[in-house]
Amino acid sequence: MLMTKRLFLAGAFGVIGRHLIPLLLREGWSITGTTRSPDKARQLEAFGIEPAVVDVFDAATLSEAVLRARPTVVVHQLTDLPPGLDPARMGEARARNARIRHEGTRNLIAAAIGAGATSLVAQSVAFVYASGPTPHKEEDPLDLGSPDQPNVSGRGVSSLERQVMAAPLEGIVLRYGSLYGPGTGFDTTTRPGPLHVEDAADAARVAVRSGPPGIYNIAEDDGTVSIEKARRLLGWKPQHKAR
Repeated sequence: MLMTKRLFLAGAFGVIGRHLIPLLLREGWSITGTTRSPDKARQLEAFGIEPAVVDVFDAATLSEAVLRARPTVVVHQLTDLPPGLDPARMGEARARNARIRHEGTRNLIAAAIGAGATSLVAQSVAFVYASGPTPHKEEDPLDLGSPDQPNVSGRGVSSLERQVMAAPLEGIVLRYGSLYGPGTGFDTTTRPGPLHVEDAADAARVAVRSGPPGIYNIAEDDGTVSIEKARRLLGWKPQHKAR
């Protein structure tokens, strides 16, 4: 008898999550997806997945939700960004995202372990590398700033990645480039290391299905970051190209 493939998607109603859900459903996954909004929970049900209304900072409720879902795989797509990356609101958003990456990741990992999950795929970013020769490879240092001027985003990313790779799970970190496409607020982009949101979702699909543990740059091949590792080990390549 075939066993049900169960997956817990944290951040199901996010920009990438909404593109990822149909890809996973087509591959036969039974999905529980999180949102903080009861209204969005009803929309998740309409997508064909089981909603879990939970805040990642509420560790006890999160653990209960993951335990009920009984997933083998947990996918971390949580962010808290303003529409269109509104510059006037990005300062506060960076601090919120850093908290998600540090405290939220810690809670999600603990919940995944407690529920018996075996693997975790987590969203990171490919644009916090320290200055140096390009294209940046995964082993290049991140920009953490200095004690006097810490880089909040870089330190949040570093915390998330350290936690995922140190957890007793098969951990995969996807360092996404600068997103554009439906739902991102950008039809195209001239920012370095562009990445269409559908390609971001596809990278997560591939990582869930067959990716060996590790950290991977996920972006278009414009010379900003090297995606050779993702091509070779994940079999992933971008299908879109920013103008």
